[in-house]
Amino acid sequence: MNSTYRICQRCVMDTSDAEIVFDQHGICNHCVRHDEKLALTPANQSGTPPRLDQLVARIKAASKGNYDSIIGLSGGVDSSYVALVAKKIGLRPLAIHFDNGWNSELAVHNIEQIVKKLKIDLQTYVIDWEEFRDLQRSFFNANVIDVEMVTDHAIFASMYRLAKQHGIRYILSGTNVATESVMPRSWLHLKSDLRNLKAIQRRFGTVKIRSFPTMSIWKMAYYHYLGNITSVSLLDYVPYKKRDAMSVMHDELDWKYYGGKHYESVFTKFYQAHILPKKFGVDKRRCHLSNLILNNEITREEALNELEQPLYDPVELERDREFVLKKLGFSRADFEAYLTAPAIPHSAYPSHAQIASRLISVRRKFTQRLGS
Repeated sequence: MNSTYRICQRCVMDTSDAEIVFDQHGICNHCVRHDEKLALTPANQSGTPPRLDQLVARIKAASKGNYDSIIGLSGGVDSSYVALVAKKIGLRPLAIHFDNGWNSELAVHNIEQIVKKLKIDLQTYVIDWEEFRDLQRSFFNANVIDVEMVTDHAIFASMYRLAKQHGIRYILSGTNVATESVMPRSWLHLKSDLRNLKAIQRRFGTVKIRSFPTMSIWKMAYYHYLGNITSVSLLDYVPYKKRDAMSVMHDELDWKYYGGKHYESVFTKFYQAHILPKKFGVDKRRCHLSNLILNNEITREEALNELEQPLYDPVELERDREFVLKKLGFSRADFEAYLTAPAIPHSAYPSHAQIASRLISVRRKFTQRLGS
């Protein structure tokens, strides 16, 4: 971390991001990168035919079965809105939900309402809990920052497998520039780094990975370059404001908000609001609020006021801590020892992150040349 504290004069990112850089006006590199990336999104391209219409035409032309696309549905804002947009523009998506045992009641409610009211078929992948729990415990014991990599990796692997199984060429992703471009690299790890995941499990796990969905960077490259499966950030093709999306979904789908980004998962809430700040000095509200500032949804003053509020209600924290520790099989003493143990970078374990970054860079240049 930088020795002198600084905070961006436009957003609320600060030197808790060890790699943050400020220009002569006190504006951080995240703001600059956000503006550059937003200008390149299809929704912000001027002087060209409507990019969304072109995308829909490509997806429909590639369809050979009952479904023309796949959506990973968590019940959260972004994935739920992708489902709504997909149906409104005439697509026939198949939804997949990865049930890792941590769903909140509101997430379940939202998923039920979405598939019912939008008439979308849903496949639910229920994970082998003992295997999944052992993987999560391994990531705790490894003291790495991105414990959520376990869930995210399985979600991506499941969607690509399902796409191949059904002959579907397009995966509609909820990732978007408007509300997700601000994210320090050191606050997460490459989700597709199977080598890293397996290395950590070999070192700290007690069971072998058998049914857990996995996908190497080589398999992902195969899907992209030879398997003709493309992941599309659908929300980059439409004007997207999170609060507007939530309002529309509330009115049309009886969708309910759960209190924070990715808090549709009980574990994710506990991880982001307690583990990250306590062990790693990371308050993810900074990047989430900064994205909303840059998307003109809230003011910087509103964001600063939000950061003054406690991350967790004390009663909820005690309840969630007891639930999470019991479910994972950790004692309170085990957990307190984990919180005070030194953080270890993912790179301390075998990894394909650097190779994957180069592959992603090549693919990005390739797709930009094709006009995607």
